[in-house]
Amino acid sequence: MEEPRIRKKLIRPTAEQRQDEEKRRLDPFLRALRAIHTAATPETMDVEDLEKQRRGQELLGRLIAPMAGMSWEPFSLDGMSCAWVRPQRGYDRRRAVLYCHGGGYTSGTLGYSRILSSKLAHVIGWEVLSFEYRLAPEHPYPAAVEDAMRAWDYLMYQGYGARDVVVAGDSAGGNLALVLTHLLKQAGRRLPRALILLSPWTDMTASGKSYQERAELDPVLTNNYITAVRDAYARGRDWSDPCLSPLFADLAGFPPTLIQAGSNEILLSDSVRLRDRLVQAAVPCRLEVWKELWHVFQMFPMRKAAEAMESIGRFLLETL
Repeated sequence: MEEPRIRKKLIRPTAEQRQDEEKRRLDPFLRALRAIHTAATPETMDVEDLEKQRRGQELLGRLIAPMAGMSWEPFSLDGMSCAWVRPQRGYDRRRAVLYCHGGGYTSGTLGYSRILSSKLAHVIGWEVLSFEYRLAPEHPYPAAVEDAMRAWDYLMYQGYGARDVVVAGDSAGGNLALVLTHLLKQAGRRLPRALILLSPWTDMTASGKSYQERAELDPVLTNNYITAVRDAYARGRDWSDPCLSPLFADLAGFPPTLIQAGSNEILLSDSVRLRDRLVQAAVPCRLEVWKELWHVFQMFPMRKAAEAMESIGRFLLETL
């Protein structure tokens, strides 16, 4: 006589269990990110802080740089380290992304820039140029801005038109992308086709409400860190200068802009107020605030980050 079959019931994890598991998986990445964005003292960036920042960025780049299906082609641009990230299977050779990495203007290497440059190349299907701009406090403002302009001019000399280039940046790199666009406009030059800004730092005066309201929620950034890197980069300058705080620039005529930020970051006001100012200037702009996420969450290996990157691809399809 045939024995009855025992039907096994599949037990699915609850939403809370899935969230707990993802938090455990992401914990080493968050620890590395905190090491980058923590400063012990509010008014100075000492050698120990700098070393901790820069080691943390190198570690994060090694942990989560998604290079599968990408070619990585480093080169020197008159002494400045640069690299092309190119999809290995077909890409639009007529267009490019100029990517400006974050790190508070005090840390960041090509290794760190691999994370988002490769994700951008994958979702957009264009080649991405990253560059290792000079860092403060060894090289304060305007060194990074000068290097960004060199990278832009290099693309122009390679035969790309301004309308063929999208400028992207995260955190301080978002600041740099905006300042570059501001300076191009002041010089009467053609502007990029679009801007992609991930948790951009737009206001060095730190006057937004989120600097206080999100201080306990932010798992990555601290106000001490913001003050320390600002002083390292622009000590003694007027922090409301549009070349430091592009939130206060004349934004009329800026290209279509996508801004993404996490709801739990102290820089949220920088994104919200930038969106408001762009709308006032009649610039097409979309702000996406991702709930319960943190500063530059897009670099992490998780579903919400992939969804955010896919949203970038859709935005550019609509814009182009």
